[in-house]
Amino acid sequence: LALPFASLRLRTKGSSAGHNGLKSIEQLTGGQDYARLRMGIGNNYAKGQQADFVLSRFDDDEFKQLPKVFEKAGEMITSFCLAGPAITMTQYND
Repeated sequence: LALPFASLRLRTKGSSAGHNGLKSIEQLTGGQDYARLRMGIGNNYAKGQQADFVLSRFDDDEFKQLPKVFEKAGEMITSFCLAGPAITMTQYND
């Protein structure tokens, strides 16, 4: 997928990397040992400008690509449930 936000990666644990939602999960679960499906946005942003991209509306081209992104995310979630994290990460992570 060619869009900057289209990079999907499964992780079985890791830091919140400053993400307040993940910090909340860590606080509730007592640690960082929980699986997460990360959607990347690329790194073509000046420091602190990532939030502007994440909080902006999709343009027409991005919006048209969302079904492909969601389809891949669904495949990854199904694989995670049926085959487990190791196989899913090997098969799908870029």
